[in-house]
Amino acid sequence: MRENKPILRFETIPGLTLLDTTKRDDFLHRNTRLTYHLDNGSGSARKFACISMAEKREQRRDFAPTLTQLLNHPLATLAYVPRDVAIFAAGAVAGAVAKTVTAPLDRVKLLMQTQGVRVGQESAKKSIGLIEALVSIGKDDGIKGYWKGNLPQVIRVVPYSAVQLFAYETYKKLFTGKDGELSVLERLAAGACAGMTSTFITYPLDVLRLRLAVEPGYRKMSEVALTMLREEGFGSFYYGLVPSLIGIAPYIAVNFCIFDLVKKALPEKYRQKTQASLLTAVVSAAAATLTCYPLDTVRRQMQMRGTPYKSVMDAIPGIIERDGVGGLYRGFVPNALKNLPNSSIRLTTFDIVKRLIAASEKQFEKMVDENRQKAKQETDVEQSC
Repeated sequence: MRENKPILRFETIPGLTLLDTTKRDDFLHRNTRLTYHLDNGSGSARKFACISMAEKREQRRDFAPTLTQLLNHPLATLAYVPRDVAIFAAGAVAGAVAKTVTAPLDRVKLLMQTQGVRVGQESAKKSIGLIEALVSIGKDDGIKGYWKGNLPQVIRVVPYSAVQLFAYETYKKLFTGKDGELSVLERLAAGACAGMTSTFITYPLDVLRLRLAVEPGYRKMSEVALTMLREEGFGSFYYGLVPSLIGIAPYIAVNFCIFDLVKKALPEKYRQKTQASLLTAVVSAAAATLTCYPLDTVRRQMQMRGTPYKSVMDAIPGIIERDGVGGLYRGFVPNALKNLPNSSIRLTTFDIVKRLIAASEKQFEKMVDENRQKAKQETDVEQSC
C-alpha cells in the first residue's frame, strides 16, 4: 500500500525568502532542510514564517452532513464542488449567455466594420448604418441570421475566459512587489499579458466566427475551417494576429486596471454590492472600448479575404484615407451597446455565484460543526455511563 506523504508548499512572503534547498510543491521529506542558530556559533540564523495546518480531510468527512441535512439545505451540496471548478463553470456559462444575448449587435458590428473591404475598392466609400444593417440581416438570413456565427463564438468563450482569468491571476502574482501590492503599471502589465495569452490560444476560433458571420455560402464551422486549410493554409487562422494582440492588450489592461482600482477605492460597505460592481464594470468597459476600438477595426479588416492591408501601419492610414477618422470607429455604437450588457451579465453572474459558493461553504461548515458537537456530546454521555 502506498504511503501518503505530507506536502508543504512554500509561498513568497514580503520580507522573507525561500530556503535555497526547498522546492515548491515537492514532498517535505525529500528536500526540506531546517536551519537554526546555536549559542556556540554553529548553524545559521533564518527568518521564519508561521504555518497554518488545515483540518484532516478524513476528520471532516467523519462529520459530513447527512442526506437528510443536505435535503433540508440543498445549497450546501455546492460545497462538494471544488471552488475553482465552480467558478470556472460559472464563468463559462456567464460568458456563453452574454455572447448569445448580444449576438445580434455583434453581427451588426462585424458587418459595419468590414463593409469597405466586402464591397470592393471601387465602392469602398459606401457605408452601412446601424438600422440598415439590422434590416439587411433580417431580410437576407431571417431571424436566425442575427445569431449566425454565434456557436464558434460561444465555444471560444469557454477556454478564452478560463485562460484569461487564470493568466491574469498568475501574472498579478508575478508582478506583485515585495510589499504585496500592485502598482498601476503592474496591473496594466498583468492585464495586457493575460489578454495576449488568451487571445493567442483562442484566435483561430475568432477567425472562424468572422468568416462564418460575414462570408456567404457557409453553414458550418467545419466547412469554413476545411476551406481555409485547403485554399489559404494553416497561417490563415492567424491572419490579423498582430493587430489583435496589440488591440486586446491595452483593452484588457485598461479594463481590468480601472475595475480593480475603482473597486478598491470604494468604501468597504459598497465593495460587495452588486450595483457597485455593475457600475464599475460599465465604466471600465466604456473607457477601454473608447480607447482601443480603432485597433479592433483594423484587426477585422485584416482578417478578411482579399484585404489590401498587410500591416497595422498600412491599414490605419488606408482606412483614414478611404473613410476618414470615423472609419476607425465604424460599428462603435453597436459594439458599445453589446459590451455594456455583456460586462453586466458576466459580472452579475459571477457576483451571484461567488455569494452562493460562500453561502454553501458556510452552511456546509455549520452542519459539520453541528455533527461534531453532536458526536462529542454522545461520546461524553457514553463515557459518563
